[in-house]
Amino acid sequence: MTTTLPAKDREGVLVRSPGPQELHPARTRRRRRALELSLAIAVPLALVLLWQLAAAQSWIDDRVYPAPSTILADGWDRAADGDLWPDVWATLKRVLAGYVVGTVTGYLLGLLMGSVSLIRAALEPLLDALYVVPKLALLPVFLNMFGLGEGPQVALVAATVFFFVWISTMAAVLSVPAGHRDAGQVFGASPWQMFRHVLLPASLPAVLVGARIAAGVAVLVIVASEQIAAANGLGHLIFDARALFQNDVMFVGILCVAVLGVVFSELVRLTGRLLTPWAPRDRGRGQS
Repeated sequence: MTTTLPAKDREGVLVRSPGPQELHPARTRRRRRALELSLAIAVPLALVLLWQLAAAQSWIDDRVYPAPSTILADGWDRAADGDLWPDVWATLKRVLAGYVVGTVTGYLLGLLMGSVSLIRAALEPLLDALYVVPKLALLPVFLNMFGLGEGPQVALVAATVFFFVWISTMAAVLSVPAGHRDAGQVFGASPWQMFRHVLLPASLPAVLVGARIAAGVAVLVIVASEQIAAANGLGHLIFDARALFQNDVMFVGILCVAVLGVVFSELVRLTGRLLTPWAPRDRGRGQS
């Protein structure tokens, strides 16, 4: 808040009085977090209530768009009967296996290419060309390589995650300030010490951002893949239910995919917070 002193006291001098954020920073942050949490809950809840009202008032065809209460009841029944968990576990298994393989290979190659210019010059054009290929287009290739079963699904997730992690890792290593590297060389750091004390701390926050994005994309890819070439999983459940016009079951599968994606992405984010306590928090996550 800015006020102007009377002319007789000090003409033309502006005095800034401290606001609530300066006087009570902790209270202001709590209020901001409470407001953000309220909005995060209120907006989806309002949309669900509107959907429920539209179905109850026959504004929409509840045979095509079942009411949320119907979807939740059907999901609860399927979970209680044990019909839902095999599909959830099949999708989760494929996502985790592919994510681990893609993350490890993408990080190692990104680190190598970011550190050695000759390797980067040799491999970057080829990987750039492969990156723009839609990953679902590679599914027939993986089917020919691994046959039917889990192999093609895991390979597709791994290929998708690999490129996100590789790009973020290579860019993060290349963006490490030259002064950091010079300081390590001045102190006689070995290659391992340079990696451990310079490159890793400086690049890890950006790498984990790429890993978090890859977590969400991995769920999207596996669901699309399961709709094409799988006998189980949430993607197969959604596609099969749509073919049989079981739209309540279809929405149960979509809801499970949404929950799985959010939980997986948040676990990666929290892991990143634990591994990089020196990095700034995400904007909008409790920041004022």
